[in-house]
Amino acid sequence: MTEYERSHTMPAPPEQVFDHAANIGQMGDWLPEELHVRAERLPAVTVHEDRTDEDTSALLRSERDQMRIEWGTREQGGYAGWLQVAGIDSGASEVTVHLSFFEEGHDPGERQVTDALDSSLRRLERQVRLRVDNAAG
Repeated sequence: MTEYERSHTMPAPPEQVFDHAANIGQMGDWLPEELHVRAERLPAVTVHEDRTDEDTSALLRSERDQMRIEWGTREQGGYAGWLQVAGIDSGASEVTVHLSFFEEGHDPGERQVTDALDSSLRRLERQVRLRVDNAAG
């Protein structure tokens, strides 16, 4: 098993960050550009990966009271992950994303995964920042 974890500070309260991250309709705004999530009967979702042009059955659970999103593959145990939002001083938040690959064939490699996680967190921050700026007027 291989695990990766990255964290990033966001300029908004944790509830606001979580609500944006957990909105399935907006996940395409911050997930890696080659991944697309389509809701079925939650917690069931389908994840389409452009790189392989494959659909994968997965589960996605959001727990707002814990500020946590968890996901993983359904039929095959290829990967799982979670996103956790925590409040920090002065109304900001820290977002941590963790990925676990259970089979070597599913792990694209450290550089690709950490680059994708960092890029996703930066994209999420941009989306949250736009939302905060628009709310401020």
